[in-house]
Amino acid sequence: MKQLYVIVLCAILIVSCNKKSETIGKKVELISYVDPFIGTGGHGHTYPGATVPFGMLQVSPVNGISDWDWCSGYHYSDSIIVGFSHLNLSGTGIGDLADILFMPTNKAHDLTLNPMSRDSLPYKSSYSHKNEKATPGYYQVFLEDSNVNVELTTSERTAYHKYTFKEGDVQSVIVNLGFAINWDRAVASSLKVEDRYTISGYRYSTGWAHNQKVFFVAKFSKPIADYKIYVDGKVFEEGEHDGIKSSVQLMFDPNETGTELFAKVAVSSVSIENAKDNLGVGGFDFDQTKKDAEDLWNTALSSFDVETPTDSLKTIFYTALYHAQLAPVTFSDKNGQFRMENDSIVTAKDYTAYSTLSLWDTFRAEHPLLTIIAPDRVSDMVNSMLAYYEVKKILPVWTLYGNETNTMTGYHSIPVIVEAYKKGIRGFDAEKAFEAMKTTMMQDERGLKYYKKFGYIPYNLVDESVTITLEYAYDDWCVAELAKLLGKEDDYQFFLNRSKAYQYLFDKGSGFMRGKSEDGKSWNEPFDPKHSNHREQTDYTEGNAWQHSWFVPQDVEDFIRLHGSDELFASRLEQLFTESSEITGDNVSADITGLIGQYAHGNEPSHHIAYMFNHANQPWRTQYWARHIMDTQYNTTPNGLSGNEDCGQMSAWYVLSSVGLYPMNPASGDYEIGTPIFEKSTINLPNKKTFIIEAENVSDKNFYIQSATLNGKDFNKTAISHEEMLKGGTLHFVMGAQPNKKWGIKNAQPTTNN
Repeated sequence: MKQLYVIVLCAILIVSCNKKSETIGKKVELISYVDPFIGTGGHGHTYPGATVPFGMLQVSPVNGISDWDWCSGYHYSDSIIVGFSHLNLSGTGIGDLADILFMPTNKAHDLTLNPMSRDSLPYKSSYSHKNEKATPGYYQVFLEDSNVNVELTTSERTAYHKYTFKEGDVQSVIVNLGFAINWDRAVASSLKVEDRYTISGYRYSTGWAHNQKVFFVAKFSKPIADYKIYVDGKVFEEGEHDGIKSSVQLMFDPNETGTELFAKVAVSSVSIENAKDNLGVGGFDFDQTKKDAEDLWNTALSSFDVETPTDSLKTIFYTALYHAQLAPVTFSDKNGQFRMENDSIVTAKDYTAYSTLSLWDTFRAEHPLLTIIAPDRVSDMVNSMLAYYEVKKILPVWTLYGNETNTMTGYHSIPVIVEAYKKGIRGFDAEKAFEAMKTTMMQDERGLKYYKKFGYIPYNLVDESVTITLEYAYDDWCVAELAKLLGKEDDYQFFLNRSKAYQYLFDKGSGFMRGKSEDGKSWNEPFDPKHSNHREQTDYTEGNAWQHSWFVPQDVEDFIRLHGSDELFASRLEQLFTESSEITGDNVSADITGLIGQYAHGNEPSHHIAYMFNHANQPWRTQYWARHIMDTQYNTTPNGLSGNEDCGQMSAWYVLSSVGLYPMNPASGDYEIGTPIFEKSTINLPNKKTFIIEAENVSDKNFYIQSATLNGKDFNKTAISHEEMLKGGTLHFVMGAQPNKKWGIKNAQPTTNN
């Protein structure tokens, strides 16, 4: 018996060892850590649908509600779907797109009525999160009212649909071109059944993008047996028809066997012919397309390899890295053509054109992240900005589907261009870029007329004058930097001097940036630093004086001098985080979210602030607050983002901060040192080198840097350059539970303990 026991025990050990070795040998796919539902609740405004990195299409479910939290078309709190659109926004604060809506159904519907809301849409369906799944490049949901299982995937320019109907049910698809959400409104549309397998059409709309033209083509795996086209309340059973609101119900051949129906869809801003070219040839291999999309995502996520025993941190990190690669989106067709807002057609030669340029948000961390993981795309994005510049001779502010929306303040294509050049990205004409930057900052629109006249923007002449002045000052500094690099000394001196505009608005008595009158002396009174008035009769954009008094990333040392000392500056900075979170006013901006004191992580103007302690000789406070923000403002639930995702910025902040770096001044080419959250982070650089960040003893309590080495040599600085990173190597930190107040201090010797 004893002998039998030993034999059985050995057998168990052998099987156990084999299973363990199989587990060790099988590498976990990075997409398994991504949860696209993070950010679809709360105010995150993300979508859960299928796309590929920076893809042209975002095929995703639409709930059919026009409200702020449905800017992407979808919100996790909902339980109704009205269709699946092919263009969607990730995390914006304004709703648009949701174009070319497809909806499978199992019965005929009367589409002559003009629905005033989703409640009157006859083909809407309930769904449950229990029967819904999303992974990078794939989305699935079961439509309860029509008993149809929907699966979606994409390639770069083609969306693939797979509908599985109940045995014996009618197999039908509705395509609705008149449907719109939020700011969007159809102004013209057309539908045509080209043959038994193909439909095409266009949708023109106005909204946030005031002149949006989308052409599309769709092919189906089964023949169309019957159809009805509905245009502005009229019904047609053949031919091509146009009007304002068009839709079609397609009935598929009941004699065709099988419960599965496949569709593939492509769009173009230029023409139906270009959409057909984007669609390409080939069949309906849904599974292979899904696998290809997953492979693209695994490759895109492999730029970082983070090590931690806490899986939830990996989920937050890789979902953030996923979200950071949803936008900007591919805009040019396969042949290079794309449409401008003035309807001119441009051909991108030797680059891919991009749109959805949310530059007020993304210049801060999203674009700096892309210089690390996708520098080739960065040069294409710069070339896209230079193409848009040609329409009005002004660089883009916020470009949506080729349209300048002029949303938000500043001209932050400028820091993106300068940062790219400083980091050695040369796939664009630097002289042309400088000309565009200089011309943009010397024109008169959007308050620049007054900025040039007074040296700042008076509050009584333009709303949001403080925010605009501070951002123009930063843009000026960026222009000066490129002028210096290109040997343009006069331009360098001119824009450098003008970049000190922040000095006009600093109130030494209160420590805040304040609105100043055109007389150059009078402050805007009465003054309440907690007061917010959203986008009108205010000196601050989507915020208050507490949140907008810190934007001087170009010269923090001079900014500290204005305050009076490192100590006073740091104490005011600390008060930002510890002050009560009360926001006063009758029209408080909904964008003020994620509050820690008066610090508002849910909106971008706060994102750089925690890193300013580094410049006031208190880097341990940067370490404390950066970790606190990571721990409190991100989680693995649908409410896992504390504010609008804003096309990757909210996520890019986490990606960079969690490995211990942040571009406080993006165009400087440097990264501030914060506090790494992972034991080891490996950045796989495009030049095939690796930059490793190690955090010895790191934990939820050990987040203070005790000492550091770079490639084995003492490292006592609170910043590292992009150039240094590209060389590869290892940045090793020793972490502890108490701050080492001598590490990273100017003129201090490196130490290993407090």
